[in-house]
Amino acid sequence: MPLQFWVCATYISLTERETKMTHAKYRHNLPQMNGRTMLTDGGMETTLIFHDGLDLPYFASFDLLRRDDGWHATKNYYRQYADLARANGTGFVFETPTWRASRDWGDLLGYSREALRDANRRSVDLGFEIRREFETEDAPFVISGNLGPRGDGYNPERRMTPVEAEAYHSEQIDVLAGSGVDLISAFTLNYVEEAVGIARAARKAGVPVVLSYTVETDGRLPTGQTLGEAVKAVDRETAGYPVYFMINCAHPTHFMDAVGREESWVERIGGIRANASRMSHAELDNAEELDAGDPHKFGHEYRELMHRLPNLTVFGGCCGTDIRHVEAIHHTCLRSLAA
Repeated sequence: MPLQFWVCATYISLTERETKMTHAKYRHNLPQMNGRTMLTDGGMETTLIFHDGLDLPYFASFDLLRRDDGWHATKNYYRQYADLARANGTGFVFETPTWRASRDWGDLLGYSREALRDANRRSVDLGFEIRREFETEDAPFVISGNLGPRGDGYNPERRMTPVEAEAYHSEQIDVLAGSGVDLISAFTLNYVEEAVGIARAARKAGVPVVLSYTVETDGRLPTGQTLGEAVKAVDRETAGYPVYFMINCAHPTHFMDAVGREESWVERIGGIRANASRMSHAELDNAEELDAGDPHKFGHEYRELMHRLPNLTVFGGCCGTDIRHVEAIHHTCLRSLAA
């Protein structure tokens, strides 16, 4: 390649990258890290399947974006939560629909490597659309690149070393970071080594990271490890790189006692996305009908969690939750903060 062509191509590549990076509006100043209360969405996949009647093989919501009708259905799902945040002057964390958009799941769905990268980029573009439509000066909209576990979120039978996890998740993290997300958020993690690898991959990509564990009905990870042990282990192995931790895909009563102790690790929990149902993971896997629980009671359980988690700033839902649950959280928790 002639030198002048290489220089020109490199300049264009850098310019494109810099243009993308300008979209990372909050990467170095996340509102939730400055005490700003943020809403996020509910149980996306369960809503799209059980309420909207859409087919989501492997719970892969990103697959909808390849069709115009799927794009509009996904956008309409987010718009209701974005509208709630804007109307009430809270911030909003837009989680890209990419929980299953990593290599192994993409292979199962028949995606090539480039098609999978494009799917991740389209998901970020959807976040930009939502932000342009709904963000106000009083309601900042943060775009989070969403990751899921390599394997089954409920069963850590196939475990990686931190080195393997870093290599695997780097593929998706690099695409999301290069597409202009403000941070990376990994959900439904069930063992420490994968969490460590994700944190290291995010650090290499120069993007903040949030790690969210799921727990069983006893408040412990599926490996049997306590939440406190898991949080402290990641902090120890990554020099405290995650900006905060979250808990998701478990009912509030499953981990209420686990976060009720006056220990320093509890201060590292910055967000909750709980399930509507009190059922165990095994029961949820075998359930044929959606258990939405009681949204009003759900909101009050979040209020109790606020008293136990002093740095809780991000509020949303997971399996079985919908706009009713997030509205209940706002009514019982966030309205009292604004008063």
